[in-house]
Amino acid sequence: MSRTFTELWREAAELTEEERASLAGLLIESLEGERDSDVEAAWAVEIEKRVAELDAGTAKTIPWEEVRRRLIDRLNAR
Repeated sequence: MSRTFTELWREAAELTEEERASLAGLLIESLEGERDSDVEAAWAVEIEKRVAELDAGTAKTIPWEEVRRRLIDRLNAR
């Protein structure tokens, strides 16, 4: 007998925050098609560039609270 969505949701909700984040990542990956190696390579270059900017202090960062507020404002504007 297979478990229902609600049963799975209840079980997942009992996981730690870290475990839920890992599960979410795995679920998202399961929806993706075949990986394009050119895209993967381009993202790796971009990530290295952004990390270098953060390390050098040249990247403009935005506090999470501000990002969250902006996202909520966008959703509420719909």
